[in-house]
Amino acid sequence: MFDENGRIVGSNEQLEDLQTENTIRPRWFKDYIGQDKVKEKLGIFIKSSLARNEPLDHVLLQGPPGLGKTTLAAIIANELGVNLRVTSGPAIERPSDLASILTNLSHGDVLFIDEIHRINRSVEEILYSAMEDFALDIIVGKGPNAQSIRIDLEKFTLVGATTRSGMLSAPLRDRFGVLLSLNLYNNKDLSTIVKRSANILDIEIDDEGAYEIARRSRGTPRIANRLLKRVRDFAIVKADSRIDLETSKKGLELLEIDPMGLDNMDKKIIMTMYENFNGGPVGVDTIAASTGVENVTIEDVYEPYLLQIGFISRTPRGRILTKKVYDYYGLKMEDDK
Repeated sequence: MFDENGRIVGSNEQLEDLQTENTIRPRWFKDYIGQDKVKEKLGIFIKSSLARNEPLDHVLLQGPPGLGKTTLAAIIANELGVNLRVTSGPAIERPSDLASILTNLSHGDVLFIDEIHRINRSVEEILYSAMEDFALDIIVGKGPNAQSIRIDLEKFTLVGATTRSGMLSAPLRDRFGVLLSLNLYNNKDLSTIVKRSANILDIEIDDEGAYEIARRSRGTPRIANRLLKRVRDFAIVKADSRIDLETSKKGLELLEIDPMGLDNMDKKIIMTMYENFNGGPVGVDTIAASTGVENVTIEDVYEPYLLQIGFISRTPRGRILTKKVYDYYGLKMEDDK
């Protein structure tokens, strides 16, 4: 799913990401940085399935966009030594689309469905028997002449990815044998990712320059790699193609990304709440009207990170600014005004 807002700190995939992600994406667990608990669990499950000579149980990967769910699916297939077939929930519009994909899988293959929570309900019902019994039950014809045909499938592993696990139906979720949640990355791991990507892309960068990019990347490798490319452009023109701490700072300031990874729209939302509504509580519809941004966009795009870093809080009466954001921007709280 592409980031409709085109923000450089947006975590959804953008067209420019496709140009480099395949190049820098790790192919094996040994090259995959971070998410240690997820890697350890998957490693054990994969080794067990290989020892038993059986397909891996179906895997559900949950977490915000940009954390490496697609990469993990490819690594699972590589570690198992099988083929990977990639699709997405919205792309499978009809049961026949799903049938076409499933009947072309070989024994043990990995089918990766991104944004699986957006899959069509009629398709989902067909998927149940495919996951559980490795068979397709398809109705041919209509009315009294309709017949049910059962098509046996090769045993396969479904890897589903979702950014909204709460939107998954219980019957679908229950058919996954392995449920794993990916968390935001810490700055140390992100710095390692930045240096690895810089090496692959032939960009000269030192430890401090990489860490500065990492700490403004909102805990997301996709954003870190995107910022790296933009700082590289700045370094080529202004700093002899080398990225150090000073170059990183100046490049990111040019991009208007502050030390917490916030951009101008994040700040606009915060200052609107502070200046117009005394820091809240204020409803999301009111914030949307005051900033000129749709309420759905605020809830889906801007608000999640502000909640994650503790800058705003949800209450029954509406959103409020926390003490943390007052301290960060040096603002006076209502009691101090």
